Amino acid sequence: MNIGVGVTGASGAIYALRLAEIAGGIDGVTLHYIFSTIGKKIFEIELEKPVETLKSYGAVIHENTDIFLPYASGSNTFDAMAVLPCSMNTLAHIAAGAADTLITRAADVMLKERRKLLLVIRETPLSLTHIRNMESVTLSGGILLPASPSFYMEPETIIDLVDSVIFRITDQLGIPVDHPRYEGGL
Repeated sequence: MNIGVGVTGASGAIYALRLAEIAGGIDGVTLHYIFSTIGKKIFEIELEKPVETLKSYGAVIHENTDIFLPYASGSNTFDAMAVLPCSMNTLAHIAAGAADTLITRAADVMLKERRKLLLVIRETPLSLTHIRNMESVTLSGGILLPASPSFYMEPETIIDLVDSVIFRITDQLGIPVDHPRYEGGL
């Protein structure tokens, strides 16, 4: 299973790292990371690690400028793709079909081929333009998955909160991850 992971210029690089830490070692799953220029800078500032750190979890890193990779074509696309975090700028490009980078082209291909595309947004507050862009992507078949952690599992650390979002992402992408699930009651 080839999973595309776009990392764009919104705060929340921890989500990109935790996805690799949790799903990177699973047999049959290859995570293909594509960083926007700002996404790479934010990753390195927020986490104080180079993006190459992801390779230690079996991830492959592609250049966002390389639109000639197979994943930019509907004949050889990812099995599923997540953009996390997804900036409002990237959301706007995807909503408009402006496919001028590998991230936006791969996302466009996912929509046209009716494959799973998750956009993990974390911006707040939202403008009406943001909401309309979300509506456009949703109507095109994409899934908006806000980075909104859950608290009913009694998280004790920031990582627990991050993981509550990551487990929703892995479930949506079809990545088999054993994780705690809500069983009712409080």
